[in-house]
Amino acid sequence: MNSHQFSPSEIDGVYRAIRERRDMRHFLSDPVDPAQLARFIGAAHNGPSVGFMQPWRFIRITDRALRQQLYEHVQEERLLTADALGQRAEDFMRLKVEGILACAEVLVVALTDQREQYVFGRRTMPEMDMASAACAIQNFWLAARAEGIGVGWVSMFDPARLRSLCNMPEGSQPIAILCVGHVEAFYPAPMLETEGWDRRRDLETIVYENTWDCMKKPDCPD
Repeated sequence: MNSHQFSPSEIDGVYRAIRERRDMRHFLSDPVDPAQLARFIGAAHNGPSVGFMQPWRFIRITDRALRQQLYEHVQEERLLTADALGQRAEDFMRLKVEGILACAEVLVVALTDQREQYVFGRRTMPEMDMASAACAIQNFWLAARAEGIGVGWVSMFDPARLRSLCNMPEGSQPIAILCVGHVEAFYPAPMLETEGWDRRRDLETIVYENTWDCMKKPDCPD
């Protein structure tokens, strides 16, 4: 028995939230309790960050006209994405990729400006600020799932255009539009898996020991 571990029921809850978290696209219009939203953002702010730089910033979108602009821009990017996908364009266009107009809350998550001053842990890997912010978003996601609230991460946008729409400072970098709200049901499996877009890789294809030994991996290139 490890004296630092949670109780069995608490452990089960953590793993259930991880297992049942979904990237949601379908939402109900019911409002989210402001106290809930604050808890989710608090969970995000408790995320780990390289050099304790805490690079994440959250913009709550309450202006309906601005939300409409975000939606229209994402639709523009959706068409460009379809064009870039070539043969898979038709399959892609059948997918629902966002819930911006339907969800209760929309948040834009961004990396702060003046990040270059943070060198601790970033000298050779400056992208660790992005990794830190992704951890914060995952915390938000898991907290929301535990409380029965759906979250969808939208990444189809031009960062410069989104920065302009949200009047963000030069040097900042938007990385996510989060759709947050009540849902009729959580998807039984990731939507892109149930829609046949792709499948989750088997563990034995992603875990190596000591070296990246492709000879033992069925999905390695020749």
